[in-house]
Amino acid sequence: MASWKFKSIIAIGALSVVLAGCSGSMNGMDHSKMNMEETQASSKTTNGQTVKPTVLTGKEINLTASVSNQEIAPGKTLPVWTFNNSVPGPQIRVKQGDTVKINLKNQLPEPVTIHWHGVPVPNAMDGIPGVTQNAVQPGQSFTYEFKTDVPGTYWYHSHQDSVNQLDRGLYGSFVVEGKNEEKVDRDYTLMLDEWMSSGEMSSMNMSGGNMSGMDHSTMNMGHDMSMYDLYTINGKSGSLVDQLPVKQGDRVRIRLINAGYLSHQIHLHGHEFKVIATDGQPINNPDILKDNVISIAPGERYDIEFVANNPGKWLIEDHGNNAAIKGMKATIAYEGAAAGSDKANESEKLAAVDMSRYGQAGKANFTLDQKYTLEYTMNLNTEMKNGEMVYTINGKTFPETEPINVKKRDTVKVRLVNNSKTDDHPMHLHGHFFQVLSKNGKPLEGSPMMKDTLNLKPGDEYIVAFEAANEGNWMFHCHDLHHASAGMVTELKYTDYKTDFVADPNAGNKPE
Repeated sequence: MASWKFKSIIAIGALSVVLAGCSGSMNGMDHSKMNMEETQASSKTTNGQTVKPTVLTGKEINLTASVSNQEIAPGKTLPVWTFNNSVPGPQIRVKQGDTVKINLKNQLPEPVTIHWHGVPVPNAMDGIPGVTQNAVQPGQSFTYEFKTDVPGTYWYHSHQDSVNQLDRGLYGSFVVEGKNEEKVDRDYTLMLDEWMSSGEMSSMNMSGGNMSGMDHSTMNMGHDMSMYDLYTINGKSGSLVDQLPVKQGDRVRIRLINAGYLSHQIHLHGHEFKVIATDGQPINNPDILKDNVISIAPGERYDIEFVANNPGKWLIEDHGNNAAIKGMKATIAYEGAAAGSDKANESEKLAAVDMSRYGQAGKANFTLDQKYTLEYTMNLNTEMKNGEMVYTINGKTFPETEPINVKKRDTVKVRLVNNSKTDDHPMHLHGHFFQVLSKNGKPLEGSPMMKDTLNLKPGDEYIVAFEAANEGNWMFHCHDLHHASAGMVTELKYTDYKTDFVADPNAGNKPE
């Protein structure tokens, strides 16, 4: 498995922008009235090719995976792997209840798949090579077809040798618009990521596909993430990041998606806001916040909403102490605002929103003390084995980890414990949402919280619960994909599920 994290860009209109119902913005485009297959103005890559727009709608979508080069930071062009010649790939935007067909064509030098992160698809559509399908070979195609029943903010990415292929740029956002969701004036998506900018990399030729043999899945070396020295929003860093235009009085929704391998502390300047959803699932009666950061871990999504009631130019930015953070900021620009902007303050210490106490208690699916069909403990740890750093679940690495065996309609309670001394573990369950019941021994006090990705800091213990309501063989793994590729993966297996999938030993399937 070969990985390294240099991902890339494309002019994402106004940040993978999706203008939900705004009449005067983004060159006058109003996405609420558009039903075309593609929207937004074209832009050019550094290859000189004209790129199609970055929002795709409709019930049939075409995605082509191919090699490109794109400018990530001013003067810094990197080789990338792309969907539809851009990183992030186009936002796919569908309506609740749609049956969508997505045709993947592989023009890369290596096999590829697509996983629909957070979307409860049928198991055969989950995109896991060797588990639900064979990896799509160079020159070949595969069609994903599923119904989008659950509205929310999701994303898609390759799950073939994913620690490397995400690093190269194979991801995009996926939004399911709810039938009854309230309309906003502006709807923006910000995909967060990290890259390596070393000169050697930027001069490498990726067309051969082996990336000079660099393999980040085995590059743990104590899991040093400082190699990622370039942080991006929608594939751009620093002055290349697109502004977010607003008008006074606009109701603005920002969808934050972490496509990288590090957590980010996102701060909205100058405005009160609410966190209205996590991992696409709504928060009950969210509280008003100001000058808090949202801690967003790899694989997680947070939707925030605010009213544009403070004219000027305001930042939304990452907070922390390393130099790369300076590149992860975007400007919210009011129409007619004077030149200049508020000052960056990325080193300011601000409290993170405590999601275990956020929002208002309400009707929940599960309780801590009810009887469950199955209870299971996952002890997550970091160990040295045979001179290499590995990441274990109950002392074992995948594929030796013991699966969680269930039958349909079982209720399952899982205790997750992070015994690693320094590493976070954002654990992602495919095909299901789980309810978070407690954190570090304390029951959740706020809104019921449904998630598919949950970050455990060192020493954290969470209890979660879900119903086995989506038959199949599903991955449950850490979404710091360095950890997954070094062992931190198990499976949720329905013992009463029969698949007709047959793995091809010649397909080169690499599920992590």
